[in-house]
Amino acid sequence: MNPLVSIIMGSTSDLPVMKQAAEFLNDMEIPFEINALSAHRVPEQVAEFAKGAHKRGVKVIIAGAGGAAHLPGVVAAFTPLPVIGVPVKSTISMDGWDSVLSILQMPSGIPVATVALDNSKNAAILAFQILATADPVLMDKMIKFKEDLASKIKQANKELEGVKYPFKVN
Repeated sequence: MNPLVSIIMGSTSDLPVMKQAAEFLNDMEIPFEINALSAHRVPEQVAEFAKGAHKRGVKVIIAGAGGAAHLPGVVAAFTPLPVIGVPVKSTISMDGWDSVLSILQMPSGIPVATVALDNSKNAAILAFQILATADPVLMDKMIKFKEDLASKIKQANKELEGVKYPFKVN
C-alpha cells in the first residue's frame, strides 16, 4: 500500500501536534506516511523527498514546522503536489506567530495552504477533501463526516434546551 498523504515535520518535537493529522487519516482509512525532515539540517534530503513524492503516489503533503518554519515552503518549491502547512508553536517560537507568518507569506507561484496554529487535524481534513474530489467513495465519506459534524451541533442545541435561566427565552 502506497501513501496518498505524506505528513512531514521539522523534528519529532512536532509530533504531539502532527499526530492529530495521523489519527484523522487513520480513522478515515487513508494510507499515509510520517517522516521528520528538516529544511535546515538536511536540505538535500528535503529537496529529494519533495521532487520524488508524486512519483511514489503521494497526492498531498502536510508539512508541520515551528520557529522559522521553512519546511512547508521549501517543499512547495520542489514539488508539483499541494502542500498544506501546519504552523507549530515550538519552544523557540514567538507565540507561534513566527511560524504562522513564515508559512502564510509565501511568494507568488509557491502556494502553501495554511491552517491554524497547532491544528494538523484541519490539515488532514483538507487533504482528505482534496483526495475526495477524484474519488467518489472518499467523497461519500467526506459527506458523512460533515453530516456527523452537523448532528453534533443539533445534539448540543437539544442539550442547551435543558439549561434554565430566569430570563432565557428559548
